[in-house]
Amino acid sequence: MTTPRQLKLGAFMRPVSIHTGAWRYPNAWRDANFNFGHLKRLIQTLEKARFDAFFMADHLAMLNMPIEALKRSHTATSFEPFTLLSALSQATEHIGLVATASTTFDEPFHIARRFASLDHLSNGRAGWNIVTTSNPDAALNFGLEEHLDHDQRYARAREFYDVVTGLWDSWADDAFVRDADSGVYFDPEKLHTLNHKGQYLSVRGPLHIARPPQGWPVIVQAGASEPGRQLAAETAEVIFVAPGTLDEGREFYADVKGRMARIGRDPDHLKILPGAFVVVGDTVEEARRIRAHLDSLVHEQSAIASLSVALGVDASRFDLDGFLPPIPPTNASRSTQERVLALADREQLTVRQLAQRLGGYAGLSFVGTEQTIADEMQTWLETHGSDGFNIMFPWLPGGLDDFVAKVIPELQARGIFRKEYEGTTLRENLGLPRPVNRFFG
Repeated sequence: MTTPRQLKLGAFMRPVSIHTGAWRYPNAWRDANFNFGHLKRLIQTLEKARFDAFFMADHLAMLNMPIEALKRSHTATSFEPFTLLSALSQATEHIGLVATASTTFDEPFHIARRFASLDHLSNGRAGWNIVTTSNPDAALNFGLEEHLDHDQRYARAREFYDVVTGLWDSWADDAFVRDADSGVYFDPEKLHTLNHKGQYLSVRGPLHIARPPQGWPVIVQAGASEPGRQLAAETAEVIFVAPGTLDEGREFYADVKGRMARIGRDPDHLKILPGAFVVVGDTVEEARRIRAHLDSLVHEQSAIASLSVALGVDASRFDLDGFLPPIPPTNASRSTQERVLALADREQLTVRQLAQRLGGYAGLSFVGTEQTIADEMQTWLETHGSDGFNIMFPWLPGGLDDFVAKVIPELQARGIFRKEYEGTTLRENLGLPRPVNRFFG
């Protein structure tokens, strides 16, 4: 008897709930985004449930929306991911620690050093979410007047990946002999200087930190644009994506895994985890009432601002009770814009209706009982729509606690989610190989 495929589960934890109304929900922790005690309790709960990873998204600028909308957002402040995850690494033993770091507004040496340090501190649980940064306001915080062109950002990201992984391979695994009798601390023959000079980057190296326990921290990507899909096929080991339907999920899954096979990568060495907003109730009707209450807590100003961010244009000038006019491509996230336009077309939503959906959460949602939610997750897994999910909770701590107490046991009872961790590193738990050192075999 063959073992059924196993779901991989991440927890999207920055913001702690992506829903704009989450902080206003009854008994929600209003300050959860910026309260270390709360975040420590949440990650320990997720670890007890055997989640694969705790994911800290990051932003390098305030959300580019009017202050009247921004003042209603619980995402206005948040910890810097490395600082937080380094602290949380000492309060956990098994759960992966994934942080976003930008290839547009940071340098490869910084990224390589930080993630190598986090991997050592956590004994092999770090993951790097590679982003090119879609918010154009971020450029203004780094001495630039304009954001890099979309395609140029992806070309830089591809070279950036080569440099960072090359720096992680600076040392052979057995380079540090630490022979007190001879006085030799490391073997110079097992140290490689990168000396990279490329189109966008020039980095000498070597990285002055031992090779990470995992070889490389797990490479995570997000996005579904054409350049994003190709970058993922070439480099990613986990990808966070936002399909609106199962059919879209299957198309993305087949496309990216097919690209991997064509370039000689094993498709099993990439785990595709769609973002899924999950609301659990004792009945389907109760879960829908919870979702409706959440959506009712989103202010109209926030709704229109959220739509503007997603489209990359000012939506406040549109007729709110009409349909969207033609929207040109922008320099923001192409995949996000395409997903929103597809949603508006598929459900024939007016601008107002679309804004209300975006103001709460407009992506893939599972709203129901633990049985109906497990049914949907199992269908995605078994029909190759995904390898698991990156779970978004409706509010904290109750939404997370409900998922852990109800859905996790149901998934375990079906044999599609672990009861114990498979190993000690994030790679082992995800079923990913340890990369071979390109310079020392």
